[in-house]
Order: sequence, then C-alpha cells, then structure tokens
Amino acid sequence: MASQHSDTATTPAESPPASAISPVKADVIKRSTKRSAAKAKRSSAAAPKAEPATKPERTASSRKPSSKSGAVLKLLRSPKGATIEALMQATSWQAHSVRGFLSASVKKKLGLALISEVGKDEVRRYRIDASANAG
Repeated sequence: MASQHSDTATTPAESPPASAISPVKADVIKRSTKRSAAKAKRSSAAAPKAEPATKPERTASSRKPSSKSGAVLKLLRSPKGATIEALMQATSWQAHSVRGFLSASVKKKLGLALISEVGKDEVRRYRIDASANAG
C-alpha cells in the first residue's frame, strides 16, 4: 500500500501553486495588482501639491440657533444653567451623548468655560461661564 504522505508536501508558509488558485481568485489578484500599480504611478507624478484648505474658525456665534447644538448652547448660557435631563429633552439625545457634546464640542472645540455645579436640590447643572470667556 502506497503512503499518502509525500516528501514534497507544502508547509503553511509556502504559497500554493498557481494551478491551485481558482480562476475567480486569480482575476481578483490581477485586478488588485493593476490598481496598486496605477495608484503608485499617480502618487509618484511630479504634480505640485496644493496647500491644504484651512477650516474656518468655529465660534459659538457661528452655530445655527435652530440646530440641536445651538439649543444646547442657549440652555447652557442661561444664568441657572441646565441639567442633563433638560439637555436630553431639548435634543432627544441620550445622556452619554450630551456629556460627550459638552466635553468635545463645548470645552475642546469651542473653548468655552463649562461649569458643573451641584445645587441645593442635589441636581448637577452645567452652565457656560460668560466672565471667563469674555477675556
């Protein structure tokens, strides 16, 4: 009885012979190689690079007042500030989305001084400190 194992068995590190690849897969490999070559040609062309367009500065006044973010900023500018629940009702966002907006947009992007205070009713309120942002 002949042995089923041969000394020329391929190891996982070796690639299968070209005849073992299906014609569909071979076609995909050819197309991706052609795309890579065309992309390399385009990127190596001696075309001068244009200066990247600068984004306009975002300010609190440039926001649309009818947008959800405008509604949040309006509530935060009130003297008493706003609770997470009030901001959730105004925007129909979930609590984690409101907190993310306060952190990312209000504090970081707009650079506004956001104050978080717990009142006598033990409810946390957020407000924008107008005196810290004026200077």
